[in-house]
Amino acid sequence: MPQASELKRGMILLLDGAPCRLMEVNQQAPSARGANLMVKTRYRNLLTDQVLDKTFRGGDKTDLADFEKRNGQYLYADGDSGVFMDLETYDQYPVGEELFDAVRGYLLDGTEVVLGLYEGRVVSVDPPQVVELAVVDTPPSIKGATAQAQTKEAVLETGLKVQVPPYLANGETIKVDTRDGHFISRA
Repeated sequence: MPQASELKRGMILLLDGAPCRLMEVNQQAPSARGANLMVKTRYRNLLTDQVLDKTFRGGDKTDLADFEKRNGQYLYADGDSGVFMDLETYDQYPVGEELFDAVRGYLLDGTEVVLGLYEGRVVSVDPPQVVELAVVDTPPSIKGATAQAQTKEAVLETGLKVQVPPYLANGETIKVDTRDGHFISRA
């Protein structure tokens, strides 16, 4: 049971009976003598996907959720949902549309992910931080139009659309950051 002053971004706490991932943690030092340290947090409820705020006092006790991270693999899409496999037990877990849509554009069959399990149910899917995907459709570049930094839209093999530099062509493989979906470099 960590104290509120020990909270860090990324921790999974049990708040209001649900597992919640801390997205932001800010500590405010007291301005008056004898005042307590205030810890302001922003967290995502992993069951409902709501983003909420909560403020703790520095000495408040918090509960860690019975949350387990397991290495998994994306197997296939089944309509609007996806099917993942635990690489240790080979159990297969269907993941609903609300959770699958956020990561669908970064996953090819066989991609390894980290599955977050709460009470035997998948509540989070974390893809690798960087994925390599092939460009399947992008307009040709315009020669000599380099007065300003330009980008163009490219459609990748998973259907994901990203902004890329004008020198990229169809068939090239690029690296994409899965945290915000931006182009990093050629692969």
